Amino acid sequence: MLTRLVQISRPVLWVNTIGTTVIAMWLVGDLWRWEIVPLLLWVTLPFNLLIYGVNDIFDQETDARNARKGGLEGARILGSETRAIVLGVVLTNAPFVAYFLATLPAAALAWIAAYMVIFIFYSAPPLRFKARRYLDSLSNAAYAFPLVFVPLALGESPVWAAAIGLMAWSVAKHTYDAVQDIDEDRAAGIQTTAVHLGARGSVVWSGAWWALSTVGFALINWPVAVVNALITGWLVGSLGRSPTPMTARRMYRYSIAFPYVAGSVAGAQLVAVFLLKEIL
Repeated sequence: MLTRLVQISRPVLWVNTIGTTVIAMWLVGDLWRWEIVPLLLWVTLPFNLLIYGVNDIFDQETDARNARKGGLEGARILGSETRAIVLGVVLTNAPFVAYFLATLPAAALAWIAAYMVIFIFYSAPPLRFKARRYLDSLSNAAYAFPLVFVPLALGESPVWAAAIGLMAWSVAKHTYDAVQDIDEDRAAGIQTTAVHLGARGSVVWSGAWWALSTVGFALINWPVAVVNALITGWLVGSLGRSPTPMTARRMYRYSIAFPYVAGSVAGAQLVAVFLLKEIL
């Protein structure tokens, strides 16, 4: 069952939570702080199981018709697995929540609470953001919340340009990736931003948000901004030339790799700065 829960948590996407948590620590000026360990452990299996386990429970109908489900890109669960997933989410997250309530400042707790609530109700009724056009995309700004609550948990101030830039980036990426599911979502009556705008309109929407993210990153680090502009320009251009769900499906593998590349560029520079400080 543990292996199944790990599969449901989509390990290939853990970079979205682990990466932002580590980068947030580096942005406050430290290569490592032991205080980060509970937060870092939480954003591995526990929090990703919360995101994707809840999603799989409430998306069984659409996932059953989606050919890309059942592998690395998402599980296809059985109704009989629902109870085990709920227990897994509660048992893995509850100890961390209790620890955070006892040790972290109120400001950090507020952002952590928003992080959890948004991702739960992205999939769960009655809010179910994923079935509400624009809210489905905008709610994914929550992926950037570690850039806010990690510094606050460590007694530091967030780097707001980086946080807002990543929020915009996450909004864009959600709609871009959702283009591949337009047919399945439309058939299920789910009115996502991608369904509402269509593939061509989604290119414009994602391109605008990615442009905003590039501006935010440029205020912090030019190399990251340039890499972001180049990759987003290529992704948007590729889909724009052939705006279909099939094209989006082909591009998804590159979209998944995107945060690994951009995060490596940012992380390598930050680590280099720390090492140079030690040498000098």
